Amino acid sequence: MQDSPFCVIITVKTDAGGLKAAIYCKEVVMFYKDFKELKLSALGLGCMRLPVLDEDPGKIDQETVDKMVAYALDHGINYFDTAWMYHKGNSEIAIGKALAKHPRESFYLSSKFPGYDSANMSSAKEIFEKQLEKCGVDYFDFYLMHNINENNQAFYLEDKEVWEYFASEVKAGRIKHLGFSCHGQHDLLKKVLDKYGDILEFCQIQLNWLDWKLQNAKAKVEMIESCGLPVWVMEPVRGGRLAKLDEKYEAKLKELKPEASMPEWCFRFLQGIPSVTMTLSGMSNMDQLVENIKIYEECKPLSEAETEVLLGIADEMLKEKTLPCTVCRYCTTYCPMQIDIPKMIAVYNECVYNGSGFAAKRVLDHEPEGHRPEDCIGCGACQQACPQMINIPQMMQDLNAIYQEALKAPAN
Repeated sequence: MQDSPFCVIITVKTDAGGLKAAIYCKEVVMFYKDFKELKLSALGLGCMRLPVLDEDPGKIDQETVDKMVAYALDHGINYFDTAWMYHKGNSEIAIGKALAKHPRESFYLSSKFPGYDSANMSSAKEIFEKQLEKCGVDYFDFYLMHNINENNQAFYLEDKEVWEYFASEVKAGRIKHLGFSCHGQHDLLKKVLDKYGDILEFCQIQLNWLDWKLQNAKAKVEMIESCGLPVWVMEPVRGGRLAKLDEKYEAKLKELKPEASMPEWCFRFLQGIPSVTMTLSGMSNMDQLVENIKIYEECKPLSEAETEVLLGIADEMLKEKTLPCTVCRYCTTYCPMQIDIPKMIAVYNECVYNGSGFAAKRVLDHEPEGHRPEDCIGCGACQQACPQMINIPQMMQDLNAIYQEALKAPAN
């Protein structure tokens, strides 16, 4: 039987090692990508930015998540991606509850081992068991070694026992496919692939049209392709930063495709990269989910001319002095002063982009004492956790200088 406009055949491995197929009905066609014997929805639901209550990332709006997951499944999404530390540790619980309402054969679930924190390396088995419990499943379809970067490579790459443990879980069937996510540079990516490529089946990187050049993602894609692995995409819209551009840039794109939104430009760019098998989008509300699914009803990559214009805009944007924060909030987990670092970076970027300290005064005047840039003690814990490797302590000093200067300016 073949996939129809209303149904998709999902093939999964049984505990005995065989294959079984289940037909899952949906309302809208979505295009799928082949991964081994599986058909994965080209768009996956990332669970790092789920809807929350009271603006508290740890208080997930379960009712809305349940509705979003049901809509996603009904409209073709079959891949859901969570992790140990998302939403202060509650993402795995929330997505597990939402998916429990649906047949296990109707979805693929992915989570990750938090080896970026050296304290977790000796607790791999305990963490993995707890993740299965939190998600309410007996196995993960996909599992990743999470956030390998230059700050953690010394212990991440050398701890062979951890890698061997997860390889054993693959053999045991509790992990169907093992991969890794990498925020590091090209050379580090090569180290991982050279050392553990024999047990890895896919690689997840930050990939979008701006990072194609800013983070040299093009070279990373080529490296992954050379190893015969497919590419998983995170941050396709850069944490929403590419969903709205400066008016002068949006005008250029509207001339070419008047009907296309800025997120659509991001996704259509990725659809033009053949090795991209899974694109993860952290959708925070139903409107974003509906819009993105609509884009993935068909594979419609950008033309050469459209791609050239888009990458030309990237060149122009990179001339501006901004920091590449994606609001992942890894940094805030380790800040002893509990400073809202992504918020500070956003203020810094606005100040630098506008050449004015107005934004610093407007925002920082209302920040509670003890949690401002001046209160940063420069310990560097945030920088070590940052996937973008931003020099956060230096940014704090620079932002504080901008703020202090703005305080001296006469009021309007």
